[in-house]
Amino acid sequence: MDGAGGSERGGDGGVRFPLDPGLQRISAELRDLGRAQRRLQVLMAAMLAVSRELDLGVVLSRVVSAAVEVTGARYGALGVLDEDGVGLADFITAGLDEEERERLAGTHLPRGRGLLGYLIRHPEPLRVDDIARHPQSVGFPEGHPAMRTLLGVAVRVQERVYGNLYLSERRDDLPFDEEDEAMLVALAGAAGVAIENARLFERVRDRSEEFQRLFLPRLPDLRPFEAAAVYRPAGRPQRIGGDWYDVFVLPDGACAAIIGDVAGHDLHAAAAMAQTRSMLRALLCDRPVPPSSILKRLDATEDTLDMQCLTTACLARIEPAGSDEWTLTWSTAGHPPPLLVTPDGQARYLAFEPDLPLGVDPLGHRCDHTRRLPPGTTVVLYTDGLVEHHRRPIDAGLRTLAELAAAHVGLPLTELCDVLADRHPSDGHDDLAVLALRTPPAR
Repeated sequence: MDGAGGSERGGDGGVRFPLDPGLQRISAELRDLGRAQRRLQVLMAAMLAVSRELDLGVVLSRVVSAAVEVTGARYGALGVLDEDGVGLADFITAGLDEEERERLAGTHLPRGRGLLGYLIRHPEPLRVDDIARHPQSVGFPEGHPAMRTLLGVAVRVQERVYGNLYLSERRDDLPFDEEDEAMLVALAGAAGVAIENARLFERVRDRSEEFQRLFLPRLPDLRPFEAAAVYRPAGRPQRIGGDWYDVFVLPDGACAAIIGDVAGHDLHAAAAMAQTRSMLRALLCDRPVPPSSILKRLDATEDTLDMQCLTTACLARIEPAGSDEWTLTWSTAGHPPPLLVTPDGQARYLAFEPDLPLGVDPLGHRCDHTRRLPPGTTVVLYTDGLVEHHRRPIDAGLRTLAELAAAHVGLPLTELCDVLADRHPSDGHDDLAVLALRTPPAR
């Protein structure tokens, strides 16, 4: 330096002038502002990620992961309180590697003692620079990672403490500061809203599924036939489904089986499903006419009621044909074809060009199809939720379903339906229903 007011020469030969103290302060403030802006962006992204989920388990995991990301912590956990609010019912962690998890294998769930219990009893933000020196500390179980610092805040759901977020060990090895605390408090507020939304969604989902099942019948005594059915909601149920089925013995001794799917996933679709099933029963019991006539009359009736719901359906009628054989007569309204499986494992779809769905043209022509059934034949009716996959053609799903049914046709019908529903080839985005009937074995 040439003098107090001179310049200094940098290592690259260039001349650098010392900054004015005011400019240095402004530069530091700008750096701090940029850092705060970046952290705020991280916080907003984390809050958005948490709020997008409706599955409670996923929400809880996202909350812990977001807390670790926002504060730059190595370890994070969310302790969910039990019903009494005095202990931990669940403990979700983040940041443990495989080796650390193996060392903790077999260790019981934290019991809410020590600093964890202190935060349960005093649900206010807690920052600790040295856990071992805190008067409430009781140490760690064997195999627990070494932890020195702690930041904890309560997660509240509708003014009740749902649990506590715990963080330990910033990656830069500095203690947690007021800014970390403020960020975690903000995230805990968003987490409380997300948790409440997820819990509300679970209650609505459970009620919706219960509501849906109320419309599905318990299978009556169909002797000499065997019958079984299963309904499964979608993998991520969010609405009431429109799948339904029915089966019963007609006054003339024939067995009628119906499966259908009302378009839509709301209360209007559920109401239409209930009305359709009731009208169909009345029409079937009115007079012994072919399935096509029943579907045509049903379509006309729904048109007069202005139901305005598109419905696919497959209606089948099975009656004796003499000498241990049976006659299957069916008509389809835009629905996937029935699947026949013989006792020796031969599977075949009864594929004909389907007629229009119900609700399109009540005056349109409808066809009947007939086939003889040998003793012990299994007839499988199903909805498209069993075979449709958005990444594969429906023929691939139908082929897989036929192979699955053929391989397990020797099972009792209840087990067969469960296998088809559990191992379905669809993508699981729609609810599904399966109805299976089996003709009596040869005498």
